[in-house]
Amino acid sequence: MRLAVAQLNPTVGDFEGNLARAEEALSSAAPERPDLVVFPEMFLTGYPPQDLLERRWFADRAEAALAELAQLTKRYPETGLLTGGISRSGRESGKGLFNSAFLLQNGEIVFFQHKVLLPTYDVFDEARYFDRGPGAGVVEFAGERLGISICEDAWTDPALWYHPAYDADPVADAAAGGATILVNLSASPFTVGKDEVRYRLFSGHARRHGLPFVLVNQVGGNDELIFDGHSMLVGPDGSLLEHLSGFEEEVRVMDVPGGVSGDSRARDGGRSDGRGFAPEATAASIHDALVLGLRDYVRKCGFERVAVGLSGGIDSAVVCALAARALGPENVVGLTMPSAYSSGGSVDDSVALAKNLGVRVETVPIGEIHDVYLKTLGSIFPCDEVDVTVENVQARIRGNILMALSNREGRLVLSTGNKSELAVGYCTLYGDMSGGLAVISDVPKTMVYEVARHINRDGEIIPESTISKPPSAELRPDQLDQDTLPPYDVLDRILELYVDEGRSLDEIVAEGHDESTARWVVAAVNRNEYKRRQAAPGLKVTSKAFGTGRRMPIAARYEP
Repeated sequence: MRLAVAQLNPTVGDFEGNLARAEEALSSAAPERPDLVVFPEMFLTGYPPQDLLERRWFADRAEAALAELAQLTKRYPETGLLTGGISRSGRESGKGLFNSAFLLQNGEIVFFQHKVLLPTYDVFDEARYFDRGPGAGVVEFAGERLGISICEDAWTDPALWYHPAYDADPVADAAAGGATILVNLSASPFTVGKDEVRYRLFSGHARRHGLPFVLVNQVGGNDELIFDGHSMLVGPDGSLLEHLSGFEEEVRVMDVPGGVSGDSRARDGGRSDGRGFAPEATAASIHDALVLGLRDYVRKCGFERVAVGLSGGIDSAVVCALAARALGPENVVGLTMPSAYSSGGSVDDSVALAKNLGVRVETVPIGEIHDVYLKTLGSIFPCDEVDVTVENVQARIRGNILMALSNREGRLVLSTGNKSELAVGYCTLYGDMSGGLAVISDVPKTMVYEVARHINRDGEIIPESTISKPPSAELRPDQLDQDTLPPYDVLDRILELYVDEGRSLDEIVAEGHDESTARWVVAAVNRNEYKRRQAAPGLKVTSKAFGTGRRMPIAARYEP
């Protein structure tokens, strides 16, 4: 079978725009005369639509878009189109909707398959919106028998779970039903290492059933989720035959071997040896994911330009560099806002960074504002000593200036705090936490340095002095982060154990960490839940980000 994989970037709710993308993909594939063009899971609605699925008008528009897409296939009568969408169940009980795949040809819906397994972990909440499909289906098409599954339907490998997650295996059912080619429509979001996990998963299915397996994954950013693409064709022996680019749209036509026969020659685009999988380096994949997520968040929210507060430190430098790459330097402005405690090097490093990137930089000293602010507060309480209150005043002044620029120039403000800081509350509400998108809020501090080195891989963009200087908030004389926090390598490992892996305090200590340090970190994470709940949305790149995938009580008292 000749099949076109349409790895596309839909926008949630933008039926007109998503249909236009579909038409463009069909047109681009048509000269190679594919038998079938496959789009990702819920392509017509975009994924995830969340509570829009509870609106009747949304389902009505989704049905109308599907009908329009079916009509579009009349232009290509010899080509089928397999797309994800939603459909009404018609049941008197339940949620009333299915997450579905539709096979369209010559103006008609010739087959449909509903999603069987509905994930309800981490960022997924599909049982909130959908009814479970009745089972896997197989359809004869273009001389083959297609076993169609939707994303989670394939995530049934026991090695993925501490205990069996599901009592069904739709892929195995499709293979047992006589499928000769397996096809999975996915909206599988990025996390570090996910591309390799997917390859091992789909390669295992292919080997187990002796069938070729096609994965078509969504690409693009929708809110905190980043979809990395990396669609693939795996041969019946588990070898990687085709692998699409990561983090960008691509339509590729490929010849799929039927069953255990056919041509299994590799065409891997330089990413594998045709047998196995070559994963991307961690820092490179995080960089590319953040660039994509930032670009799509800004543009899909209706902005074109952004503002970044530049401190001369590593975090703001990385965010500014990511923004320049995502949006173009002409659409980025950096503000350096020195106070009495700012070093001269911080301003110099910020200006050098802006020059290297080609972005506009403005310097707005805040010393006078700070003095007036403290004088005003002096009528309520003394401000003679530089305590946390006085420190945070500076951060809040900077936040106000950034938001004023946002209002005046229509720019989205990017906050620059990293995961390590956000975890333990080393950040200021209504100060450095101000902004519309927290770009690196899921990137631990130690990884921020790795991303910076990746940015500088071909030459100095982020000044070396920014990378080499000890981290400091510069809110009091001679301040260093390590005056308050454990060393970042220690902190990040404890956070990984506690936040990402859900380990108890005893388990963390048993790994060799100092008990008092571990206890402080765990208590700080728990104590600052209220602060994180008020943070800007952040881009997810690790297995457990602060956001919709981590739902912890605020008003609680517990020790793990």
